[in-house]
Formats: sequence, C-alpha cells, structure tokens
Amino acid sequence: MASAAADASSRPLRHRQFGGPATLVRLRDVLERWLEAERDSLPLWIPVAIGAGISLWFVLPDPRAWTIAGLLFAAVALAAIAGGQGGRAARAVAIAAALALVGLTLIWWRADHVRGAVLGGPVVATFEARVEGIEPLPARELVRLTLAPLGLARDSKGAAVALPRRVRVNLAETDLPPGLGRSGVVSLQARLMPPPSPGVPGAYDFARVAWFSGIGATGRGSAPVTVNQQGRGDLDLRHRLTTLITTRLPGSAGGIAAALATGDEGAIALADADAMRSAGLAHLLSVSGLHITAVVGATMLVVLRLLALSRWLAHRTRLPLIAALAGAAAAIGYTLLTGSQVPTIRSCVAALLVLGALALGREAMTLRLVATGATAVLLVRPESLAGPSFQLSFAAITSIIGFHEHPRIKQLFGPHDEDGFARLFRGGASLLLTGLMVEAALMPIAVYHFHQAGMYGALANIVAIPLTTFVVMPLVAAALVLDGMGFGWPFWWLAGQALAALLWIAHRVAEAPGAVAALPAMPGGAFALMVAGGLWLALWRTRVRRWGAVPLVAGALWALATPPPDLLVTGDGRHLALRTSGGGFALLRDRAGDYTRDMLAENGGGRDQVSALSELSGARCSRDLCLAELRAGDRYWRVLATRSAYMVSTSDLIAACRAADVVVSDRRLPRACSPRWLKLDRPVLARTGGVAVTLSSGRIVTVQQPGDAHPWRAPPRLPVSRSGAECPKAYPGYAPARAHNAGDHKRGWPDRAGPSPLRDGNI
Repeated sequence: MASAAADASSRPLRHRQFGGPATLVRLRDVLERWLEAERDSLPLWIPVAIGAGISLWFVLPDPRAWTIAGLLFAAVALAAIAGGQGGRAARAVAIAAALALVGLTLIWWRADHVRGAVLGGPVVATFEARVEGIEPLPARELVRLTLAPLGLARDSKGAAVALPRRVRVNLAETDLPPGLGRSGVVSLQARLMPPPSPGVPGAYDFARVAWFSGIGATGRGSAPVTVNQQGRGDLDLRHRLTTLITTRLPGSAGGIAAALATGDEGAIALADADAMRSAGLAHLLSVSGLHITAVVGATMLVVLRLLALSRWLAHRTRLPLIAALAGAAAAIGYTLLTGSQVPTIRSCVAALLVLGALALGREAMTLRLVATGATAVLLVRPESLAGPSFQLSFAAITSIIGFHEHPRIKQLFGPHDEDGFARLFRGGASLLLTGLMVEAALMPIAVYHFHQAGMYGALANIVAIPLTTFVVMPLVAAALVLDGMGFGWPFWWLAGQALAALLWIAHRVAEAPGAVAALPAMPGGAFALMVAGGLWLALWRTRVRRWGAVPLVAGALWALATPPPDLLVTGDGRHLALRTSGGGFALLRDRAGDYTRDMLAENGGGRDQVSALSELSGARCSRDLCLAELRAGDRYWRVLATRSAYMVSTSDLIAACRAADVVVSDRRLPRACSPRWLKLDRPVLARTGGVAVTLSSGRIVTVQQPGDAHPWRAPPRLPVSRSGAECPKAYPGYAPARAHNAGDHKRGWPDRAGPSPLRDGNI
C-alpha cells in the first residue's frame, strides 16, 4: 500500500489536474459518443452553419472584420482537419467552420454583386423609364411601379440629373394610363429621395432591402404620365387575375382572395390587415406551405381521379407517380404566378422534395426536408436570412415537424384504433397543441421585427386554417375556372361569405382583451440567444437538447427586462416621442403621419397610446418650441425641441439650451447651445441616425454605428442639384431672412419676425 501511494504521489501533477491529457481524452470520448448518437441530426445543422456566417457578416462592421472572420473560419477548419485524428467531432467542427465561411463569403459577394449608385438627395425630376414591375395597391388607391430610367432626367430647374438604375414610384390609380404593362416605356415627373434608413432603432430597414433589390430611389409620381411604348400589359396573368378577383369580390374580401391566388396583398384594407396580424392569422395572407400544400393536394386528387377513369391507364401506368408530376408542375406554376417570394420558394422546394420522397417510397415530412429547403434558399438569396419572412416560415415548419417527431407526441397523437368521436377529439387536441407550439416559436421573431405578437393565434387558427384550406381556396379556384363560362357567380358569393367569416374571426380575436403583447425594440443579443436555444431544442434528439432551454430563457428574460426608451428621435430630427407616465408616447408634431405615429409607438412598446406633446401635463409648447419635463429614475429631466421652420433669437435659445438636459432639433444648433447632457441636432443626427434614449440608465442606442461600412449605410451617391428649389416644398413657410449676426447666418439659423416664443409666456 505504501509503495502504491508513493508511486501515485510520484506521478506528474499534470496527469491528475483537470484539463490534463487524461481528462481531455475522456471529454473527447464523451463528445464522440454523443455525436455518434446524434449522427442523424448532424445534417440538420448545415443551414444553421451557413446562416451563422451570413449573420456574422451583418453583425460585423467592415471589410477588415469580415476578412478576419473568414480567416478564422478557415483556420478552425484546417486545425480541426489536421488535429482531429479522423474523429467525428473534428469532422463536424471542420465542416461547420467551412460552411460558415461559405455563408460569409456568399453574402459578401451578393452585397457587392448588386452594388448600384443611390440618389444623393431629394429631387423633383422628369424622366423616361422602362416599366419593370406593376403592383396594384387598391386599398391605398395607389399603383407601385418599378422603373428603369432611360438616359438623364431633368430637375425643376432644367438641370440634368443622373438617376439610379432602378427606382420605385407610387402613382395614384387615377394617374395610371390605361394599357400600361411590363416592358412599357413612360415619361413622368416624380419627387424622388434615397431609400430611407430606419427612422429609429428597431424600425424597418428599407435601405437594406432596397440595396439587395437594386432600388436606388423611391418616391411619388404625379400626372401627366405619358406612355411612349405600351409594353406587355395583356400578358401579365398575375395582374389580370388580381383585377378579376378584386372586381368580383370588392373590399378586403377580394384582397384576401387575391393574396391566396396571386400573392398580391395590396387590396387588403389596413385595418383588416392589422386585425389579421393581431389575431395571429397574417400567415394566411403570405403564400407559403399551407397554400402550396392545398394546390398540390388538389391537383393530385383531381388528376388521380380523372386518370383512374381509364382502365387501360390504371393497369399499365403508375397513376400516383403521374399525379405527383402534375402536383410538382402545379407547385412550380403557382410559385411563379405568386411572385416567387421567399416563403413560396421554400414551400415549393419542400413540396418537390416531398413528392420525390413519395415517388421513391421514402418518409417525406422530416427535418432533413426543411434543412434542404433552407439551404437552397440561403444559397440563392442569402440576404433573406435577415428578413422576417424567412425566419417566420422556417421557424413554423421546423417547430411543427420537430414537435410531431418527438416520441411522446407520436405515441399520443399517432394512429389509434378508436371511434370517430375519440379520433376527432384527439385530432383537435393535436391541432391546438401544434398551434401553441407554433405561436411559441414565432413569438420571439414577431416581437423582434414587429414589436408585437398575437396571444390568441392558436385558438383562432383552429377555425381559420380549415376554413381557408377547405372552403375559401376551393371556392376561389372553382369561381376562377367557371367564371369564363358565366357560371362563377354562385362560387364568388360563397367565397365572399367565407372570407367575411374569416375577417369576423380576425376582428373578434384582435379586439379581445390582451390579444396583443407589445414590447419595445428587442436587443439583438437577446434575440440571438433565443434563436440559438430554439435551434438547440429543435434539432438535437438526445437529452442534451434540454440545455437549449438555458439560452432560450436567458434571452427571453433579457428582452423582458430591457426597459422601454424614454425618448425616441427620428433620424431627420423632425419627430420626437416622449414616454408618458401611463406607458404611451407623446409626439412633438401634432400632424405626424400615420406611418410615423405607428413606427414610434411600436418601437417604443406603446401601441395605441399616442398623444400630442402639447397636451401633456408638464409640457409647454408654442408654434416653434416645446419644453417638457418628465421623471425618469430618481430625477426630473427637461427636454427642449424645435417644432417649426422658424427660429428664435440666439440669446434666448442659448439660455433655454443651458436650462435643458436634452435638446433636439431638425437643423444645426449654434455652438453655444450646450444642454446639460445631450444635444441632438442636424449634424449629430446625420452621424447617428435615429436615436432611442433611456434616461434612467443613460443608455443611448443609435441606428448608425461608428465604422459601419455595410454598403447600404454608405452607398455610392449620385449628385443632385443644390439650388434650393426644393426647400419650399420640404419646409412649408420657410423664408430666409436676415440673421442676428454673421456667425448665426453661417450656422443656418433664419430669423422669425414677431415676438420670441421664449418671451411671450408660452415657455
């Protein structure tokens, strides 16, 4: 015993410490056994690894960081190959790192490949352009045109202006000339501006979407619109079907029917679209798996029944295979007809894989099918990963299949030998639990992108999904087929009644107490934790999957614990929202548009609680300035903001600035204007973009980040006229006058005749 103890004490210390070779060997063996048990799940992580590389490109700021990340991925892959000794863990690490490198390289190449110049600033231009797309928006009485300008444009002064290669223009329906179609050539006048960045942190980033779509300017066109070449108006099947449906079914009912048939959602009234979203039924408006499945299933059923009428075909051919080919053709045609959006492409790929698996006698609905579809979409459109469409569609189908692949769920809701009532009850319970699972999976995504989520979606979908799949879609299809023979009116009437019932369900659910959960903009880190935890839970099959609950819960707690901002300022400085004691927001400008009001309220978590700052207790406003006092944390804060095109005397303004904690203006403030804490004027906001401020903690979040070199943040810009001809339109009532002194004039401060608002008792 003594000799054994002496031998043990004489062994090298490193062999007995944690992290020594023996411990590393045991850890490697445990990891190898785990991966061997999970070998069927490893291919599911292929799109996740590609998506990780794509996500890292969006998160990192500039080419230097992207290059370093790519080199690190390559180094990890090579190191795993060199030192892995043929183990499964080493191969998995090497493949994951290589796929992440592929994703990062692919999105970098894609962003550079679509590079195009962006309009340098607002301009009113007259130009000739070729029509690339026509999107009717009947609910807004507009038509959206995607145009490719031909040659140089002319501004309001007659000067030549170079336009981007593609612009998007909204026209009033009454201004659209008849017969205009794709590839036509028009001449028109439009007020154009660069694609806007998010107004405040967390808002919709149209600049990024426009960059990958090749759109360099957007605006509003005006009459007259001259058609120089008619184009292919009569051959636009999608447009013709949408027009036919909305003519037969007016209002939002026709808009929903058109969305189901052609993917056009422009005829749905805003109130009805909001109700569908709040009720958790918005997925019915986006052509995705539900619609593709219905089209493929109906096509296969009809083809199979018709072919079975022939005894010769039934005995000599594989009718299910022919029906599957017809279903595949229907899926592809429906995808092309509805505009080939990301959810539709994903669903079409999935349908084709399912049909292929059925033809080969393999199990069809598996997570490998979902992984294959996700990989295909990411390889073709890597930028879609950042959009809610991709995330919502794949999260929904992954949660459904993963939920029903669980052994206990299979045992509970699998085939049972029971009577009709018990089978119906079991099916209803399965549908309800599946709906709850889908709602739980989609809620973080909905809150991150839209800052709200429907709470009763699972219950609403129990009725809405069968109503849409088995009633509305067959009726609309039958009406379209029979309309040419003059027998479509009964089916149009029935479809209208079914759609009215669907809208009734949406409004009743949306109006129920607690139907919508509204939260402020979610931190990106919290969202990433929840996504990582959800993927870990969904893709692994052993007990290790349970560890995914840790980051999932941590991300949810982080999001819930994030306090809403006390102050939101748009990037142009014209709009300001101040949090009230009741949890809502008070806006600086009483006449802010609906889009601005909704954007500020949703990103601040104060949905449907928007008021005017001038009506807020503790605020004093004139036509030119507002001074508000609010309590945040353990102190009171004074916020001063300009609200008109006219300015006050320099001395009074400087005195007001010194008495305020925060000063906000849509133009340059004098250098002597020094608030006690934060100054947000035009030069500062030009660098930061929109700003969200939490006064209690001093946290400031900006749209623009220092050093951010993503191409849509600092794109190549086309110069525009700086003659000032647009100023009267941009700032109604603006008229330059003498300045108080030369210094003030250089800072761009026009004077206002009459008494100073700081002296007339208003402030």
